[in-house]
Amino acid sequence: MATVISTLFISADGVAEIDPDWHFPYFDENMGRAVTEDYDTADVLLIGRETYDSFAGAWPDREAAGEDDAPLAKRLGDVRKVVVSRQPLEFSWRNSELINGDLLDAVAALKADAGVKGILIPGSISVVQQLLAAGLLDELRLLVHPVAARKGRKLFDEGDPAYHLRLVASEAFPTGVLRVIYAPTAAPKPVGYDEVRDQVPAGN
Repeated sequence: MATVISTLFISADGVAEIDPDWHFPYFDENMGRAVTEDYDTADVLLIGRETYDSFAGAWPDREAAGEDDAPLAKRLGDVRKVVVSRQPLEFSWRNSELINGDLLDAVAALKADAGVKGILIPGSISVVQQLLAAGLLDELRLLVHPVAARKGRKLFDEGDPAYHLRLVASEAFPTGVLRVIYAPTAAPKPVGYDEVRDQVPAGN
């Protein structure tokens, strides 16, 4: 089965809607390496409509300009891009296609496709939320910025039940950014105060 991985830039208070004012000051070679490693996991990008419009409006021009970011721009152009949209789209960016049918059914089919190595979801908060709720997300890769954004759309919406996560890996960058990789996991067994009473710090 192909893995489905979400990669997101996020603030310390959980905002995943990027504001350049708090994002770019923390972008360094470590974050660039982390992003490259995330893209190395996949041969399919799964992208929401807004993220696609943003990418398609920028990366083809960056590829054509031939500057420092041109290799990444070419890589994004070359990779297969599956776009989630309720409306028909006319694609000008190569290797782009509209998702076929229901999101969850389409992702399940991609996961089961022997020709697909991995599926990466850059940004696309609503897509990530739906797949997380459906149990179709394998990893959540967060680059947590040392800033409380205080406004913007958050990754985790309100609802039941709680999402429990297993820590796969973590790394602290010199900028204060934390790279945290989680995998969804089952809830731990219920525990109340009486079960942890012996762990309470002793008084002086």
